Amino acid sequence: PCHHGNLCRSKVCSCCVVVLIPSDVVVIGGGSLGCQTIYHLAKMGISNAVLLERDRLTAGTTWHTAGLLWQLRPSDVEVELLAHTRNVISKDLEEETGLHTGWIQNGGLFIASNKQRLDEYKRLMSLGKVYGIESHVLSPAETKDLYPLMNVDDLYGTLYVPKDGTMDPAGTCTTLSRAATTRGAMVIENCPVTGIQVKTDDFGVKRVKAVETPHGTIETPCVVNCAGVWATKLGEMAGVKVPLIAMHHAYVVTERIEGIQNMPNVRDHDASVYLRLQGDALSVGGYEQNPIFWEEVSDKFAFSLFDLDWDVFMQHIEGAINRVPVLEQTGIKSTVCGPESFTADHKPLMGEAPEVRGFFLGCGFNSAGMMLGGGCGRELAHWIIHGRPEKDMYGYDIRRFHSSLTDNKRWIRERRNFLHFAFWKLLRLLPSIVHPQHSQPNTTQV
Repeated sequence: PCHHGNLCRSKVCSCCVVVLIPSDVVVIGGGSLGCQTIYHLAKMGISNAVLLERDRLTAGTTWHTAGLLWQLRPSDVEVELLAHTRNVISKDLEEETGLHTGWIQNGGLFIASNKQRLDEYKRLMSLGKVYGIESHVLSPAETKDLYPLMNVDDLYGTLYVPKDGTMDPAGTCTTLSRAATTRGAMVIENCPVTGIQVKTDDFGVKRVKAVETPHGTIETPCVVNCAGVWATKLGEMAGVKVPLIAMHHAYVVTERIEGIQNMPNVRDHDASVYLRLQGDALSVGGYEQNPIFWEEVSDKFAFSLFDLDWDVFMQHIEGAINRVPVLEQTGIKSTVCGPESFTADHKPLMGEAPEVRGFFLGCGFNSAGMMLGGGCGRELAHWIIHGRPEKDMYGYDIRRFHSSLTDNKRWIRERRNFLHFAFWKLLRLLPSIVHPQHSQPNTTQV
């Protein structure tokens, strides 16, 4: 404990800080991406990196995330990113710290209620073989044997991935911060950023100079914006446009369900619903077709929640009951409706901002920040240290958006809604026409 009696995760805590030393990199935001980024920076030798969190680790979005990890996606790059996250969470961190991250390997099950969807899953299985990811296409009867509570009457089959699983947000971020601080990094909670200083060099190029906090100023040439739904406000401090929008995103937790223990997590893309195992209960959620936008993002919102709009959420309940009929007689124990950040093309925002050198983005993960966090945290660390990522990250690079669009909130919202609703409707009918190497909305997002 520090001399104030607080249990600190680092050499420096916010209650003791008066003057902060210079740092090579300052990561802002203590959620999944922020913790993964500082962990990988420290692991790659940046021993004086600093993470600033305005409240406590996981505040904002990460603390209430479902924590699902699916290993198979339509893109080979994303499969590699997910594989790294899984390795970090299930193996590396425990070996490095001796702490359990909360990882549960209960498997994942993708539902195919039409032939086109089943064909898509067969291609995912083929992609998985290239990367050594075990997966099996199951018949409806085999699916029933695996998941006895499931209604399989309308199924063409399923894709079962035994080593998918569930992450614990608090356990993951705590262990990441412990591993980072062991290597010399500092994690400072209750330390909001009040300003970002930018200088113009002799060639007229704007560069990051320092980060201002109530406890002092940190001189640094590099800032990483991992502030989630607050990333736009943080970008404004440095004159950087961050094209994302904040929305309400929800799930409910059921009462106890007999026979649900040890079942795999379920993703039904055609019903836009997921079922996450939570002990002897289920969390039920998905993507809202008529989402509610968070117009005025509050700086005081840390571990708070919104009221759930049942009119918006009922589509998920109906889809879940169709898939697991016992839910119709199961009560709701709790509801979770929190803020989540979404982008115009359903892909994250990463890389160096074109407006200011040394200002990097790691935000806008469209509710996939936990499962993409490990891979993207490593790529961000490479980007910062070596000037480029290891993998082909152009699909995530902030520079994919023209400057005329990054500040157009109406375009971001309407484009995002198009992908969120209309394009998902199209993919329900024609999932097989999208080539995995082409630009596409993710059908395995949650």
